Amino acid sequence: MENSKWLQWTIELQSLAQAGLAYGKDKFDLERYTRIREISAEMMSRLSDTPIETVKGLFCNESGYQTPKIDTRAAVFQDGKILLVHENNGTWSLPGGWCDVDQSVASNVIKEVKEEAGLDVTADKLIAVLDWRRHNVRNYAYGVVKIFVLCRKIGGAFAENIETTGIEYFEREKLPDNLAAEKTTEEQIQMCFDAFADENWRTRFD
Repeated sequence: MENSKWLQWTIELQSLAQAGLAYGKDKFDLERYTRIREISAEMMSRLSDTPIETVKGLFCNESGYQTPKIDTRAAVFQDGKILLVHENNGTWSLPGGWCDVDQSVASNVIKEVKEEAGLDVTADKLIAVLDWRRHNVRNYAYGVVKIFVLCRKIGGAFAENIETTGIEYFEREKLPDNLAAEKTTEEQIQMCFDAFADENWRTRFD
C-alpha cells in the first residue's frame, strides 16, 4: 500500500511537470519543471528498480498535457464461447491493444482482431469504458482507459503473426488460469459474457 501511494505521487509529479513544460513561459519556471520531472524519474527508478535511462524513455517521453492512453479490447463469441488469443509470453487475453492515432475505437478494435486473431469482425456494441487502475494489474507509469467492444465474426482464420501464437474459444466456466491480468482480467471476461447474453446491456463506465 505504501509503495502504491508513492507511485501515485510520482506519477502526479511527472504529469504536473510535463504540463508546466508545455505551458510555462518563464525560463526559470521551465528549469524548475525540468528538475521536478527529473526527480519524478529518479523516484520511479528507485520504486521500480529500473535503470534511470529506461524510466526516462518510458515515463518522460511525451510533451503537452498528459492524458490517459486508450486500450481497446474485442469480445468475439462463437457458439456461446469467447475468443481469447494466446500471447507470445504464454498468457491469454482478449484481442486488442493501443488505439492508433489514425483509428477510431471501432476501427482499432477491428484492426486488432485481424492482426492478432486473423478474423474479420464488425464492432457492434460498447460494453464498458474502464479505468485500468481500478481493475487490472498495473505495469505502466501512466493512466490507461480500457474500452471493451462486443464484436461479431464475419470471416477469416488465424494466421501466424508476431504477437500471438494461437486462438481458442472458451466457455464461461472454463477460462484459462494464466490470463494476462494487465490486459484482461477474469472479471472483465465475465462482464463480456454478461453483455453478450443481455440484449438490453447498459454500458459500464468508471
